[in-house]
Amino acid sequence: MELKKFNANQVETEGQRWLKFFKDGERLNDEALPDWMITQEMKQAMSTLSTFSEKDQQYYQYQARQEYLREQRTIQSELEQAKRREEAANKREALALAEIERLKALLAQTVLPDSKQQNT
Repeated sequence: MELKKFNANQVETEGQRWLKFFKDGERLNDEALPDWMITQEMKQAMSTLSTFSEKDQQYYQYQARQEYLREQRTIQSELEQAKRREEAANKREALALAEIERLKALLAQTVLPDSKQQNT
């Protein structure tokens, strides 16, 4: 029998009960089961289905949390790299400014004695 073709509005046999469970089980509310589900076997089957469903939900929540953490680590890493690049650029700029000042001082020492000699 094909499950898609099973359409019994009223459950009369144990086989129909299981077919209906397999077809409609995930849409059932385990706290308000229909009359055809009120057997010990069906309650156990619903409990098992709920457990698997909860595990699936927990798995997807876990995966979502892991993805969030990966994204946060990536963002943090990129921020740290940008900060290091900025610090390196600032250091290069400070070194360049220091070199400019050194060269100005050297130029001043070289130019001033020559200009003094020309004035005398």
